[in-house]
Amino acid sequence: MIITPAESHDVTKLLAFRAEAAAWLRGLGSDQWSRPYPADKLLATIEAGTVFMLRDGHTTAGTITLTPDAEEGLWTDDELTEPAMFVNKLTIAREYAGLDLGGRLLDWAGDRAHRAGARWLRLDAWTTNEGLQRYYLAHGFIHIRTVREGVAVNGGPRVSGWLAQRPARPADHRFSDRTPAPERLRFAA
Repeated sequence: MIITPAESHDVTKLLAFRAEAAAWLRGLGSDQWSRPYPADKLLATIEAGTVFMLRDGHTTAGTITLTPDAEEGLWTDDELTEPAMFVNKLTIAREYAGLDLGGRLLDWAGDRAHRAGARWLRLDAWTTNEGLQRYYLAHGFIHIRTVREGVAVNGGPRVSGWLAQRPARPADHRFSDRTPAPERLRFAA
C-alpha cells in the first residue's frame, strides 16, 4: 500500500468515507460525525497539503490529516510552545477494517511528525466515543484532559475534545511513502 498527498478530486471520496464512518458509528450508538463536514473546509486542508490518502492499487483504503496547526481552544498556551503535529479525520474504509491500518497510519504520522521536528503527536477524539478513546490508548496515546467548552469546526457545540498525545518517533509503518519530505516545524530544535 502507498500513502500519497490527497488531491482536490479526492474531496468526493473523503466525504463518502466520512458518511460511511458516520453510518457505521451510528450503528454502534454513537453520534460521531453525524453533522456534515463542509466540503470547502475539507478542500482547504487538501490544498494546504495536510491530507493524505492510503491507496491499495486503485482503491482508497484510508485517510489521515496531519497538520502543525492545533484546533483553537483545545491546547494550552504552554502546550502550544512544544513542537507538535496534530492528527485529524483518521478514517479507514470499512472493507479494510480489522487490519490495524489505522494504527499503522498513526505510526506513519508519528514518524512524519518526528522528521518535521515535533516532540508530540497529538489528537482530539470524540468526547463520548469511549471505544475510540480506548483504541488511541492502546496505540500508545496518553489522555491529557477532556475539553467540552467551545464550538466545533463544522458548527454546533464542541464534541471532539478528548485530548491525547504520544511522543513523535521513527516507525516502521510498512507503507510505501510517496509524500514529499515534511517541512520542519517553526520552533523545532
